[in-house]
Parts: sequence; C-alpha cells; structure tokens
Amino acid sequence: MDIYVVRLGGSGGQGLILAGKILAEAATIYDGHNAVQTQSYGPEARGGSSKAEVVIKDGEIDYPKAMDLDLLLSLTQESCTKFSKDLKDDGILIIDSEMVKERPEGAFKVYAAPITSIAANKVGKVVVTNIVALGILTRISGVVTEESMRKAILARVPKGTEEVNMKAFDEGWKAGEELLTD
Repeated sequence: MDIYVVRLGGSGGQGLILAGKILAEAATIYDGHNAVQTQSYGPEARGGSSKAEVVIKDGEIDYPKAMDLDLLLSLTQESCTKFSKDLKDDGILIIDSEMVKERPEGAFKVYAAPITSIAANKVGKVVVTNIVALGILTRISGVVTEESMRKAILARVPKGTEEVNMKAFDEGWKAGEELLTD
C-alpha cells in the first residue's frame, strides 16, 4: 500500500474518534501497516463538529495530517460540505443518506446508506452507528481486512458490548456489500 488517507466526519457523540482509533489499530496491529491517527472536535463535545483522520502506509509516514483524502465518511451534512473538497478525484465518499441531503459535486464515488437508521433499527442501538460505519467502510474500501477490523473492534469496545458491536459491524458489512452490488 502506497498511502491511504481517511477522514471520518460528523458530530461529537457519534463515536468517530473511537472509530478512527479502531481503524488505525486494525491497520497497524493486525494488518502490519504503519498508521497515524489524529482527531479534533469542537468545545461542545456532544453535538459539536468532530473528525478523526487516519493515514495508513506501508513505509514511513512523513506527514500525519489528512490532506488528499482517499476516503471520507460523513455522518452529517456539515462534515460532508466542509470536507468533501479534500477528496481525491478517484476517492470514495460514504454518507449517511438520511443526514446528508445535499451531495457534493466531484469525480469521487459516492456510497449512501442510512447508517444511523441501520444502527437504530437493525442493531437496536444508535450508539453503535460508528461500528456500522466501520463495517461499510471496511467492505467498500478494503483498506484493512475484515478479520483485522473485527479484532480491533473487539479489543476496543467496552467489555460486555462485544456481541452488539459485532452485530453492528455485520450489518454495516452487509450494507456495504449491497452498495457494491447496486
């Protein structure tokens, strides 16, 4: 892998910082790549703007900030509008179809799924929206293996929530599969 740059954008409380950490750990600990994970969020924490960035590379990472994005996951309209300009022409934009109504113009590929609704209705907990998103991201991008992502999720989620988080990942994986076959 030359270099793969990911930004996860949304609002505080959606678990995107944790999702970024899980993605970075899947890439490094379980898939053997190098990765750098950075994050920022507004002072409001819950409800304010939030982003996590992960730079993945086999060799040395010279600059830890995400610039030319290979993949952008947007769970809010604000993050989509603000960050889509950083996507490469051949990049991937994954959006929550119920939260992002105005799709940006660009040469990137757009995948839209009701990510929050999948968490709420198919898993039964909105709090696992981030893990549903990781399932979709993993299936569509292939940037990390399914096995490494599962291991990283299980290593990071609170004890006692493993089953619901694996269900969330599975539902995300299925949604990603459906998006790829459409």
